[in-house]
Amino acid sequence: MENHLAKSTEERTFQYQDSLPSLPVPSLEESLKKYLESVKPFANKEEYKKTEEIVQKFQDGIGRKLHQKLLERAKGKRNWLEEWWLNVAYLDARLPSQLNVNFAGPAPYIEHYWPPKEGTQLERGSISLWHNLNYWQLLRKEKVPVHKVGNNPLDMDQFRMVFSTCRIPGITRDSIMNYFRTESEGRSPTHITVLCRGRVFVFDVMHEGCLMTPPEIHRQLTYIHKKCHSEPDGPGIPALTSEERTRWAKAREYLISLDPENLTRLEKIQSSLLVYSLEDSSPHVTPEDYSQVTAMILAGDPTLRWGDKSYNLISFSNGVFGCNCDHAPFDGMVIVNVSHYVDEKILENEGRWKGSERVRDISLPEELVFTVDDKILNNIKQAEAQYLKQASDLQIVAYAFTSFGKKLTKKKRLHPDTFIQLALQLAYYRLHGRPGSCYETAMTRYFYHGRTETVRSCTVEAVRWCQSMQDPSTSPLERQRKMLQAFAKHDKMMKYCLAGKGFDRHLLGLLLIAKEEDLPVPELFTDPLFSKSGGGGNFVLSTSLVGYSRVLGVVVPMVHNGYGFFYHIRDDRFNVASTAWKSCPETDAEKLVQLVFHSFQDMMQLMNTAHL
Repeated sequence: MENHLAKSTEERTFQYQDSLPSLPVPSLEESLKKYLESVKPFANKEEYKKTEEIVQKFQDGIGRKLHQKLLERAKGKRNWLEEWWLNVAYLDARLPSQLNVNFAGPAPYIEHYWPPKEGTQLERGSISLWHNLNYWQLLRKEKVPVHKVGNNPLDMDQFRMVFSTCRIPGITRDSIMNYFRTESEGRSPTHITVLCRGRVFVFDVMHEGCLMTPPEIHRQLTYIHKKCHSEPDGPGIPALTSEERTRWAKAREYLISLDPENLTRLEKIQSSLLVYSLEDSSPHVTPEDYSQVTAMILAGDPTLRWGDKSYNLISFSNGVFGCNCDHAPFDGMVIVNVSHYVDEKILENEGRWKGSERVRDISLPEELVFTVDDKILNNIKQAEAQYLKQASDLQIVAYAFTSFGKKLTKKKRLHPDTFIQLALQLAYYRLHGRPGSCYETAMTRYFYHGRTETVRSCTVEAVRWCQSMQDPSTSPLERQRKMLQAFAKHDKMMKYCLAGKGFDRHLLGLLLIAKEEDLPVPELFTDPLFSKSGGGGNFVLSTSLVGYSRVLGVVVPMVHNGYGFFYHIRDDRFNVASTAWKSCPETDAEKLVQLVFHSFQDMMQLMNTAHL
């Protein structure tokens, strides 16, 4: 064991990057076969027959040619999807990204040493920041352990994007600026940005070559907090980042034209390690109900978020925390890893700083005072208004199911992730009387720069089981049999996706090749069943497992009549967070979550009562 530990500390975070396999291109026949299977729950016999013909025609004709071109592309790239995915999924979109793309989540410290308590914001904030900065130092030294499944290392590239990374708005396409460097690569920025009451400050977190201590960080935060609470509010420049992308790009260009120093100020924010927010509000939160705090983190004050930043760390007046992150540079598991590390450290140190209270002579934070005019102030007002209008339409619920968790599902030999996915299928079916097309995230990090693939959880097997649960004439034994078939199918699909054998990204690749070659969009993609089954970003249920720690997160629904549904799995509980749009009369996140909890009970009852 000791040898293993010694060996593991020698491994560098990014050392396996060059030896990871390239992202494979699946077989065309296999992908189309899986696609056909996935549309079945949404089609009657005639519709299915028509789609079958379209798929066959695609496979024998244009599809084969596009597939060949995709194989050619893959020969010259270690990841044929990477650049496409970044652009199509994130950078080309013109919707305001802060609310529609970013993910956010509350910190779980309230469950142990940091329950909500007024007057603790600055002290706790300095400790939380210090642990985050320690993680940054571990990354710089490449001492964050390589993620592995068995002996297989996973791609760690996304971890480069947590700190000192920012999206830059463009007129037609955004870009990502990444200033982070490991120690062996050279210098990396060492300052953080602090937002408070519409004002922007920066300060260096290193002093004489070593990291500031919590008491020193506390002094900096106190200075900013006092200054902002005794002087008028600032203009709220950060609210511009919540605007529609092209509008923000134009406002940014105008801001820079007003004063070249404004560009220097923007670059200071872009390159900073992270953005730290000092909020005045005190959200309600308990270990069983994270709804209000989650809502304030995902859809809170836009003058206190730099929406384009890869990491916004948010602190509230009652010593509660959370984060809000741009989704473009990385997927949720990266920030979950950072948050879990900080959570464990706070737990380990009983929420306290146990070191020296001495504060060295450190220069005070610098305020970034932008040159503005009436036009910019008006842009800020407009940005805030459109953001708050959309934010007020968002319904967010985040609850804990505490009757049982992973321990019991494992005991019944049921995969806990599949357990939740099937409970969601049943809940949606009960609420809406029809199957719900569902996107579950699978990771493809076995491969170089791999990100995600789609598991389509709404299978024929899942629907048959949902129908049996609603049919009083079906016996418990029969229901259990159908449920276990649905489990087996889901587990099999997840394995395929992890191995790079999913089909959604493959189909996207074929569509993008057609677009690049200026060919007409193949009929496969214009067939009504393509979008009805979720294709083209039309999934009614947008879901993801956030992991097996205390960390939770959430995003908005993918479509107006849909839901966001995110969850984590613990030994004794399942925590879920769901979103819906209030302006859609048929969706209700509160009802959906309650029905999911009922489904958990029904499924466990099936396993207990139906003895095979």
